[in-house]
Amino acid sequence: MANKVHVKKNDTVLVLSGKDRGKKGKVLSVNPSNNQVLVEGINISTKHKKPRGKYQQGGIIHQESHIDSSNVMLICDKCGKPTKVAKTILDNGQKARTCKNCNEIIDIVLDKNKEG
Repeated sequence: MANKVHVKKNDTVLVLSGKDRGKKGKVLSVNPSNNQVLVEGINISTKHKKPRGKYQQGGIIHQESHIDSSNVMLICDKCGKPTKVAKTILDNGQKARTCKNCNEIIDIVLDKNKEG
């Protein structure tokens, strides 16, 4: 069973520790098995790429590397502050992620186990 990660793809996050501390970025991908996230413009690494094939160009490529999910905190869209995520159940029985600062709904969690 995969681990749970508190952020999702396309969330805006704040980096809490590391060389990019204090920067904000959008989550490009989440890897729950390793508790890692890929954030746009964060943890840039240099990769030397050799050309493979006749028309492919080689060179030095700068790309994002994964960081641990514990080093990022979700930024609420409503209040604009870094926040922890609370999981609440709405009146109609749906689950939602809410901001612990302003108690506004961030998004509705779709349950994969239920058919609908």
